[in-house]
This record gives sequence, C-alpha cells and structure tokens, in this order.
Amino acid sequence: MKLRRSLFLRLFLRLLPVLALAAALPWTFAYWIDHGWVVAVSSTLILLGLAWWSLHRALAPLNSLFRALAGSVNTYRDGEFNFGINWHSNDEIGELVQSHAELGEILRQQRQDLIQRELLLDTMVQNTPVAMLLSAAGGDQVRRVVYANVAARKLLNDGHKLEGQRIDELLASLPAGLQEAVARGNDSLFSIADEDGEDEQVYHLSRRTFTLNGRPHELLLVRLLTPELRRQEVQTWKKVIRVISHELNNSLAPIASLAHSGAELVRRGRTERLGEVFATIEDRARHLEGFIRGYARFAKLPQPRLDPVVWGEFLARLQRQIGFTLETSTPDLPGKVDVAQMEQALLNLLKNAHEAGSEANPPSDEVTVRLLRIPGWTRLEVLDRGPGMNEAVLQNALLPFYSTKRNGTGLGLALCREIVEAHGGRLSLQNRTDGGLCVAVMLPEN
Repeated sequence: MKLRRSLFLRLFLRLLPVLALAAALPWTFAYWIDHGWVVAVSSTLILLGLAWWSLHRALAPLNSLFRALAGSVNTYRDGEFNFGINWHSNDEIGELVQSHAELGEILRQQRQDLIQRELLLDTMVQNTPVAMLLSAAGGDQVRRVVYANVAARKLLNDGHKLEGQRIDELLASLPAGLQEAVARGNDSLFSIADEDGEDEQVYHLSRRTFTLNGRPHELLLVRLLTPELRRQEVQTWKKVIRVISHELNNSLAPIASLAHSGAELVRRGRTERLGEVFATIEDRARHLEGFIRGYARFAKLPQPRLDPVVWGEFLARLQRQIGFTLETSTPDLPGKVDVAQMEQALLNLLKNAHEAGSEANPPSDEVTVRLLRIPGWTRLEVLDRGPGMNEAVLQNALLPFYSTKRNGTGLGLALCREIVEAHGGRLSLQNRTDGGLCVAVMLPEN
C-alpha cells in the first residue's frame, strides 16, 4: 500500500497544474464571457493549451520509460541483452524497471552459458577423429553440405571447406569404396587403398537421419578402424599362437616320449608293448589332425549356397543323427539355407547341449529344439538342462579360441556364429530361468 500511495502522490503532484487549470477553466470562462465572447474564447484556448502542455510535461518521463521498455523487449527478441534502463523511484514503476533489469541479467547469463556450451561442443566435434558430414535439402530441393568438421574436410576434401557443396557432386569425387558404402544405405565397413594400392585403410560408415527446423537432415559419420583392427589382429594372433602351441605341445611331447620309449623297447627286444605304444601315438596324432582340421575349417568357411528347405523335414533328418525333442507348431515353415553348413552348426550346438548334461546323464528328450516363426524371422532354439553359464562365460563363449573345456579348441560356437551370420542371422546365448541353457539362432525369412 505504501508503494501505491507513493506512485499516486507522484502522479498527483505532476498533474496538479493540469487539475488547477481544469478547475479554473469554468470560472475563467464565466468571468470573461461577461466581457465579450472573443475574450472568453481566447482565454479558454490559452488555458487549454497550457493544460495540454502541462499534461504532456507531466507524463513525458513515463512515456520515455515505456518506450525504453518496449525497445528493450525488442532487443531481447533479437538476442541482444546489453540494454539497460535507469529509473530512480520506490513505487511500482521502479519495481517494474528493477524486475525488467533482473530479467535482462538472467537472459544475458543464460546466453553466455549457451555460448560457452556451444563453444565446448564445437571444440569437441571439430577435434574428434570421427569425420562428421551433415547435409540437408535447401529451397531448390538440392542436398548440400551444411556442416563438416576438421576430420571430414581432411578425409573428403584435402582439408578445404565443404559447406555449401552439393552432396551428389561431393560423393561422385570420393573413392569408390566410400561411394559404394553410401549407396548401400545402411551402416557398413569399407576400405580405401593408397595411391600405390599397397596399404589399405578400413573405415566404418554410420548414417543417421533426423528433422531439424522442419527440414530433413542426414548425418554421415566415418571412423578409421585400421589402427584398432591391427591391434586386435595382433592380440588375436598372439592368442592363436598360444592355443596352437599348447595343443602342439600336448600332442607332440607324448609322441616324442612314446617314440623314444618304443625305440628303447626295440633295442631291448621287448616288442610285446609296442602295440600299446603305437596305439597311443596314433591317438595323439589323430587328435592333433582333428585340431588342425578344425582350424582350417574355421578359416576357410565358404560363402553359403542357399537352397530351399522345409524346416520340419530338415530337423527330422537331423534327429536321425543325434537325438532331441522337436517342438513346433509350424513344421511346414519354409526357409533358404546352405544345408551342409546349417547341419554342421546345429550338430555342434546339439552336441554341446548333450555334453552340458552329461554329468547328470539326462535322457535325449532333455535336449529340445524349438522352431518358431516371428515376423520377418525364423527362430531355432536349442535347449538343454545343464548347469548353464556364468556371466563371464556368456560374454566370451562366442569368441574364437575361448573354451572352458580341458581339451576344447574354442572354435565350435565361433564356427556356429560364423555360419549363422553368413546367412544374415545372429546367434545368442542365455540361461533358462528353470535351469539349463538356451542357444537361439535367428535367421531372416527369404
């Protein structure tokens, strides 16, 4: 209430001359009318002029303030927040000006924070090793580059500016590997050879589309994978060498020892034990032969030759080789697979399922194959009642050369995954809630 009285008092004092003139006008008009109409009208006009001038003078500061407030609002709308207003009063108008100044300070601070975040984001994007290329269609419906970071300029345009270029002309000037990867329309790997054709660099292309300001945009992300792949290749070769050395030592050391023992027996004329010695040597040699054959099969897996099959008939033939229970409501479900490769993969999975429950000696009906159809996919599940796998084994079981078996090579599940992925599918492992393991094979419908 105090502030309101103060404002009212200020306005009253400013308008007091106008009110006085307005009060004096009737008396003045009545007085001068007795002295003639000309004098009365002239006096009235003079008093009205003085009243208008006094009113304009009294309200001029408020008009200036309102114009300043309107101008500051326009500057806020244009994104400028450096406009300030000074008004010294303790009334509602002073409070309004103070609130307006506080709003401007908040907007100014928010803009500074936004600029700092944009600067940080731009610095990170510009210095990331991933090449980023953003394109959008303009008013002429021609897609052009609207943003490219440093890595994209170096990879695609020898370090020069890319913004504004037509995307079709830019792609036409790029290496054939990248053109083919973009034409495929999805995430993919591609390689680019140097000018001599000797050193080949491997890249990964990611594509994302989104709408910004009502216009469709496409973001291309190109990442160099060669250093990482080479590090992984070195680690893989080290692991392969360790596994092969271990297997060779496990086989060749007994063979060398038995050969020496056989020679000693022959020298002493005790040939009755030579049969046992040669049988053991043959067993270790065959084990080594099978081990090497498994590696060769994994390394030389051919591309699948797809032939039409009826899954019910295919699995029935498989049942005659290894026992399992078939669960399906769609035995006539068609598919297209490489019959030999898919048999090999499923036989490996079924063999593992039987071995998982060997300690409890389950009957063959404890191993089940479930055939399901889901939209766009055929799902095969190999189910067992073994102990399942812990989290560490689940995460590594599909990696080549990883095995928890004493004499395992770590190639069985890796070979199965290789076959399934060559068919465009995927292989996954998960523990069953009521005990056992579920190996799921997802194959696309052809």
